[in-house]
Amino acid sequence: MMIFVAGLGAAIRTSLRWRQAEERLMEAERQKTEAELKNLKNQLNPHFLLNTLNNIYALIAFNSDKAQEAVQELSKLLRHVLYDNQQTFVPLEKELDFIRNYVALMRIRLPQQVEVSVNLEADSGGALQIAPLIFISLIENAFKHGISPTVDSFIRISISGHTDGTVRCEILNSNHPKSGQDKSGSGVGLEQVSKRLELIYPGHYEWIKGVSEDGQVYSSILTIQTKSL
Repeated sequence: MMIFVAGLGAAIRTSLRWRQAEERLMEAERQKTEAELKNLKNQLNPHFLLNTLNNIYALIAFNSDKAQEAVQELSKLLRHVLYDNQQTFVPLEKELDFIRNYVALMRIRLPQQVEVSVNLEADSGGALQIAPLIFISLIENAFKHGISPTVDSFIRISISGHTDGTVRCEILNSNHPKSGQDKSGSGVGLEQVSKRLELIYPGHYEWIKGVSEDGQVYSSILTIQTKSL
């Protein structure tokens, strides 16, 4: 009997040590993930602001009144970029408001032959949360590659939240790829999106993107299941 009790005690102690080791490993992984996310956010803020300021700078050259309007629109975006972006998740409706303001800013400098349509719908209950700025690089990419100063162009943005926890972002744009010398950084932005998705929504998202067979349209469709987390 004493041997049995001693053996049971040893088994319990071993089990506790394994559990403690597993908890330490999980905590180390959690801290690593948080550090990686923080690093990506720190990269995203200046990347977004630099691209936006470049757009305003381009406006100054030919229309100072529009440039002033753009600065005012930019001020509406700063709080979300600098403060809300520090949160792990924000209400989907707040993120959609940010996107509305961003599109309004981008519209200021668009030529007349560019058609932009936007359809943004949060879930009816307002309960869905989303990682902040998770869609903005996709939208930046559409404005970079979807616009031509000489031919008709279009950008179509649709983001919707659903009661099952799914958030779907679908972006279609005419395809006008820039030269290899372009250094505006949209490739960096899309790479950051991929890394953030893997860190925040591993196994709970699908991202399908590419150019149509005729090369005329680029599509980016990102579906995130938020309630599985």
